[in-house]
Amino acid sequence: MNHPLPAAVLFDLDGTLIDTAADFHYVINLLLAEHQQPPMSYKLLREQVSNGARAMVSAAFNIEEQNPEFAALLKRMLDLYLQHLTTKTKPFPGITELLNWLGDKQIPWGIVTNKPEVYTTPIMQGLNFHPAASTVICPDHVSEKKPHPEALFLACKELGVEPGKTVYIGDHRRDIEAGLRAGMQTIAVSYGYLDQGEDINSWNSHFQTDHAKNIRPILETIYSHD
Repeated sequence: MNHPLPAAVLFDLDGTLIDTAADFHYVINLLLAEHQQPPMSYKLLREQVSNGARAMVSAAFNIEEQNPEFAALLKRMLDLYLQHLTTKTKPFPGITELLNWLGDKQIPWGIVTNKPEVYTTPIMQGLNFHPAASTVICPDHVSEKKPHPEALFLACKELGVEPGKTVYIGDHRRDIEAGLRAGMQTIAVSYGYLDQGEDINSWNSHFQTDHAKNIRPILETIYSHD
């Protein structure tokens, strides 16, 4: 029996589709070395990736954003990151196979991220996914970032699909909140960049997984019950 499948599948980027932590770790430690500071551990850095560049700089230098040195450190960090966007960044295990399956089923996929376009576009070009994303929505394209659902609605509009027949997958509470507010089915992934002590059970997602290889069976399960 042929079960219906999702109209589209949307992913968060960092911590969900691709593992960018190694490049951030490399860049942060370059910055620390420039200031004669000891390196930051990979574990501590990884816990901050989903919280953004500001959180990474704050944790690495143990300073608040109000510190007069913070703005210069952040700018330098982002300049360094532009030079190392895909040095070590790669898809999470299981993602390539998942995208191949989506392509075989002719299910369009896309990205809705809070990562600015200046970083997202060259990363996507460098990783050269097949099939390619049918839509990539960055904060540059909307007036409200996640957890506001505006970006998810825009992605659906570009794909010509209904939000209620679309799945959003993310590794952060704001991803799931955005997906729920958009009326989508949501999958929370714990293989990404969870804060220490974070409990994904509290996010109220429809489904959860600790490995991308489990996303395909979840998708098949969701739509087999429609």
